[in-house]
Amino acid sequence: MKALRVELPDDLNLTEHDVKMMLAGQLYENKKLTLGQAAGLVGISKRAFIETMGNYGFSLFSESVEDFRNDFLNA
Repeated sequence: MKALRVELPDDLNLTEHDVKMMLAGQLYENKKLTLGQAAGLVGISKRAFIETMGNYGFSLFSESVEDFRNDFLNA
């Protein structure tokens, strides 16, 4: 696992969770991470990740039907 240190301006008012969700959501939508990997990056369950994605502008349904089916069967 790689560690990354990022310094953000104080006036952004973003929590570590917010930044992790934005990164994980983007990597998930770009098919760089699976649903489980994205949830793991944030440190939450798949269910919590799915329930939270929309708050950050991401959709579970950006995957193909086959990808979604595989994630569902492997959950």
